[in-house]
Amino acid sequence: MDASIRKIFNQNFTNQKYQEFLNRLNDGQPNPVSFRVAETPIFLTADFRDKLITAGNGIIDTILQPGFKQLTERAIPHKWRIPNENDHPHFIALDFGICKNDDGEIVPKLIELQGFPSLYGFQLHLGDTYRETFDIGANETNYFSGLDKTTYLELLRRTILGPNDPEEVILMDVNAHEQKTAVDFCITRQYLGVPVIALSDLQQEGNQLFYEADGIKKRIKRIYNRLIFDEIDGDDTIFDKIVDIRQPLDVEWITHPNWFYRISKFTMPYLSGNDIPKTEFLHELSEIPADLENYVLKPLFSFAGQGVIIDVTENDINNITDPENWILQQKVNYEPVVQSPNGGVKAEIRLLYLWPNGDKKPTLAINLARLSRGKMIGVRYNKDFDWVGGTIAFIPR
Repeated sequence: MDASIRKIFNQNFTNQKYQEFLNRLNDGQPNPVSFRVAETPIFLTADFRDKLITAGNGIIDTILQPGFKQLTERAIPHKWRIPNENDHPHFIALDFGICKNDDGEIVPKLIELQGFPSLYGFQLHLGDTYRETFDIGANETNYFSGLDKTTYLELLRRTILGPNDPEEVILMDVNAHEQKTAVDFCITRQYLGVPVIALSDLQQEGNQLFYEADGIKKRIKRIYNRLIFDEIDGDDTIFDKIVDIRQPLDVEWITHPNWFYRISKFTMPYLSGNDIPKTEFLHELSEIPADLENYVLKPLFSFAGQGVIIDVTENDINNITDPENWILQQKVNYEPVVQSPNGGVKAEIRLLYLWPNGDKKPTLAINLARLSRGKMIGVRYNKDFDWVGGTIAFIPR
C-alpha cells in the first residue's frame, strides 16, 4: 500500500466529508446505494499493481487455452445449460485477497473468479466520487491498460451494445429494480441508454423476444445478462409463468449464462502458481489433509459466500453427499494492510476485464475492492464495523 498517500488521506478525513461523499454518490439516483460503501479507497503502489496484473495474466492465459471449453463442460448444470453460447465470455472478474507470504512480502492471492459481469457502471461513478470529494491526485487512476473515463466508456459500450442501438439491448435480471445492485443498473442505463428489464417483463413471439416501453413493443437483439440462476433455482414452475430463456432464442447473450459456470470456483483446481491457493475437487481428494484448519470447503455453485464452511472438520467432508460439486481450498489469510484511524483493515481487489466481440483477448479495465474486519469479505460478516464495505483501488498512472 502507498503509505504516503494513506497518511495524507487519513489526516484530512472527517466524518462530515464522508457524509458529503455518500450524498454525492446517491445524488441523482432513484434510491440510495443499498450496500455499505467504505470511508476510503485503497491506494496501491506500482509494485503491487504490477503483481496483480501479472497474476491476472496467468489466469487469463489458462482461459484462453483452446481446450478450456471442453475442460469446463461438466461445470454447467444440465437444467441451466443455454443454447447458442458465445465463443468467449464478455466479462471476467478475478478476486484477489491482499496477503503476506512466508517471506513477509505483501502479495495477491486468488480467492475466486467469475465469467460474469460485476459493477462496471457503479465503479466508474464510485471512482469519480472518491476523487471529487477527497481530492485524489491526478497521478492516481482507477483504470488499467492506459484507459481513462472516455476510453473506458467506449470499451464498455463496444462490449455491451456492439453494433446495436441502445433500445435493442436490455439489461436483464430477476426483479431487476429490487436488486441490491440496482444502482449499477441505473448508472449503466444513464451512461449507455440500455433499458433495465425484469425477467418477468420479457415477451416472446416465435423465437424472438420483446419488451414494452411507453406502450411500444420493441425487439430485443442482445441481453446484457445480470441474472444468476441461483436466484430462481428454488422455483421449479417459474418458466410455466414467464418466458423460458433456456430455449434456442434469436438473441445474443452478453455474456452467455454458461460462462458463469465455466469461469467460477470450478476453474480453481486447474490453475497453478504462487498466486493460486492449492485447490482440489472434493471427489478427487486422495486423502484428507492433516491440517484441515488451513482449508476452507466451498460449494461450486453458490454465490455471495453462501454455503462456505470456514472451520472444516473431517465430519464436514464425510457428510458431503455430492463431493463432485465441492472444492477444498487452502485458506488465504488476509493481511490487514489498509490503515484506518483505529487499526488495520483487510482488503480484497477484483480485477474487471472487458472482452467485446472482435477483440482477440480481454482487456483489464477497472477494479472493485472491498474492505473487511470480519472472518470473510462480505456485508453479512461486517455488520456494525466502520471503514469496511465496497470501495475501489487507485493505482499510479
